[in-house]
Amino acid sequence: MDKKAMLGPKVRRLRRDQGLTQAQMAEQLGVSPSYLNLIEHNQRPVTVPLLLKLGHTFGVDLQTFAEDDESRLVAGLREVFADPLFAGSDIKNQDFRELAAVAPTLGQAVVALYRGFRGARDDLQALAERVADREKLHLVQSTGFPQDEVRDLFQANSNHFAELEEAADALWRDGKLEKGDLYRGLVDWLNQQHSVRVRLLPSEVMGYAVRRFDRHSRRILLSEMLAPSGRNFQLACQIALLRHRDLLNGIVEGANLSGDEARRLARIGLANYFAAAVLMPYQRFQEAATQVRYDIEILRRRFDASFEQVCQRLTTLHRTGAKGVPFFFMRVDSAGNVSKRFSGAGFHLARFGGGCPRWIVYEAFRTPGKVHSQVAQMPDGTTYFSIARTVVKAGGGHRSPPQQFAIALGCDAQHAAHVTYADGFDLGNTEAATPIGVNCRLCPRLDCSQRAFPPLNHRLIVDENLRGLSPYLFAPPSAE
Repeated sequence: MDKKAMLGPKVRRLRRDQGLTQAQMAEQLGVSPSYLNLIEHNQRPVTVPLLLKLGHTFGVDLQTFAEDDESRLVAGLREVFADPLFAGSDIKNQDFRELAAVAPTLGQAVVALYRGFRGARDDLQALAERVADREKLHLVQSTGFPQDEVRDLFQANSNHFAELEEAADALWRDGKLEKGDLYRGLVDWLNQQHSVRVRLLPSEVMGYAVRRFDRHSRRILLSEMLAPSGRNFQLACQIALLRHRDLLNGIVEGANLSGDEARRLARIGLANYFAAAVLMPYQRFQEAATQVRYDIEILRRRFDASFEQVCQRLTTLHRTGAKGVPFFFMRVDSAGNVSKRFSGAGFHLARFGGGCPRWIVYEAFRTPGKVHSQVAQMPDGTTYFSIARTVVKAGGGHRSPPQQFAIALGCDAQHAAHVTYADGFDLGNTEAATPIGVNCRLCPRLDCSQRAFPPLNHRLIVDENLRGLSPYLFAPPSAE
């Protein structure tokens, strides 16, 4: 513990909570009122003996009292005022520190208010998207799809579940798993701990299934079409369902999902999360990702995982004290259907309807297997760096061809310097960024030549004698 801890505001709050004057508290601590006054104004440090006396006299939890929660509040305030909403505000770092030190309760209220504002803004955006997509208007009056509820559950937890990370680490310890032969270790664990055997079967026997658990014969049947990383993933997923069902159910029940279908999907999603944590254990993976600057090819080879598995795992690195770059993630097919998404780093992904054709994720289909990179700017002025690449999901042979998807992974431009793919980009030059939007219905950019639909909030000009790059012409804001 720092012998020169400057804890003046905390001492002052403690005194006021106790209803004491400076003279009364000074008497109980055995110091002079003037000395206590200097402490409260951070002109004298709280020494270890005095801190112990505070704990003994007033029943203070010293660890909680001495921890640096002011720095966390300062970080939260920085995040709030980094919003483009405050672009014209001349707020310095010293202002954040003074507010956190002098009025921490007020600072926490500012952070809470901003989170409420962001939540309301996101809800309004989601509602606007539903109204914008005329083919999905019926969703406004429905409870929504179960998969949307599950996505919201993962979003609300920042795609990080500490208890599942701990369970995955425990499996490595208890099962004495080895990096070079994870498959054999998982097979042995299932046999020894659950009396479950594993069999690899031909695709014509498995049909459309890649994994099937036979409860009666206590067997896990895997398709031969699975890649080695897929086999490990499916075995770890089954271990989660067998060994940690109570843990999964506890998280699901705490989410207040609307129906049994949503709860089942959530349980499967959490089992998949556990499986990824087994393939790529948190500490080892986070340290490696930082060391190689998020080079996905190196990480997938080092952890024997697929490109998609590594990208998804990178979005989960939110452990306190060992965080990675906050990434967002999306998987889309060639028709624009989004099958997976996580809106990390404040990047808003369309919940309904198509996305922005200017975003790099759709470019990936033109050159399969190549990693594309892009600096893009949203209409609100926020700038993001993202990469995209196609991946192929194995099919079931000639009559069931493989599926092709594009994977997008990105982060706020302020974090891009930590990512190897951003080397060579002028991240500070926002004028060079590609202007993109959420989708055409919600995008205010009237000069976009790739617009597919008119925006909701602009009146169309229909002139048969005038044709622009876009099929739509709009009245200027003053004429609306």
